[in-house]
Amino acid sequence: MILCITHSQDFYNIDIFFEYLKTKNIPYFRLNSDRLNHLQKISINEDFFELTDEFGNTINSNEIKAVWHRKAWGITVPEELDEDYTKIFLKEYASLRYNLFTLLEDIPWINPLQNENKIDDNKMHQLKLAKKNNLTIPKTIFSNSSDEITAFFHENCNGKMVAKLHGAITKSMAGENFLSTNLIDENSLENISDIEYCPMIFQPYIDKEYELRIVYLDGEFFTGKINNSENTDWRIAQGNYFWSTYDLPKNIKENLTLMMKEMGLYIGAIDMIKGKDGNYYFLEVNPQGEWGMLQKDLNFPIAEKIADNLIKRMKN
Repeated sequence: MILCITHSQDFYNIDIFFEYLKTKNIPYFRLNSDRLNHLQKISINEDFFELTDEFGNTINSNEIKAVWHRKAWGITVPEELDEDYTKIFLKEYASLRYNLFTLLEDIPWINPLQNENKIDDNKMHQLKLAKKNNLTIPKTIFSNSSDEITAFFHENCNGKMVAKLHGAITKSMAGENFLSTNLIDENSLENISDIEYCPMIFQPYIDKEYELRIVYLDGEFFTGKINNSENTDWRIAQGNYFWSTYDLPKNIKENLTLMMKEMGLYIGAIDMIKGKDGNYYFLEVNPQGEWGMLQKDLNFPIAEKIADNLIKRMKN
């Protein structure tokens, strides 16, 4: 059986994954991470757990042979819970969830939990490993110091700088409610003093030909190009923008493969920019990044390839 850890609002990608498993006669269990709370009945022993989900479906961990960590969401708090108990409710259910997941760490995962957590929570570490593996990265500072950011702007940014949060507000296919990357010029730099309340990542603005969303899957690449050269981020672009297939240069594939292997990831959604200067700039990799638009618009068999990878590894 393959366990799929996702959330209650997930659809499309996961539906394709489940339909494909049915054709292979592989049983599966859907675990909604946001509902790993009072809605599910969970008992964990030292070497196994039993869980009954919100729909009455029951699973024993001994049945699970592989895990797809599709997407993890925050745990939902019941409306009737007194606010005084919210903090302990979230803390204890988060602890229960972590204990549950780690009982499965010796079977195949996409991605291994500890590796994914380290990479997903550390964009600066990503840039370090990208540079180590011969990928071009933009100069970057992650800071809450207006003085340092102002100096960085004047030394590196040639009049235009982008600012973005370390983590996205959402990870949706179309970018709904997404807090976009902000463009900063000489005038808006005057308002940078409030940065102490919300540290951000700053990089020089790159004049680009186009943006790339690359899905890496254990040595395979599924790359979409979007013809967005005017906006700072394709997820908030409005107008006649569309995805097309793209073949990455051999050396970029080789360097990305080396980076992903060093990160210990089987899958990741990688964002890159093709600059007008001819360089390919690595921006980030999201281990749980969105790729449904590439499967939908470009007919990439990503969900099926994820299933094949887990099936192959759980038989070995």
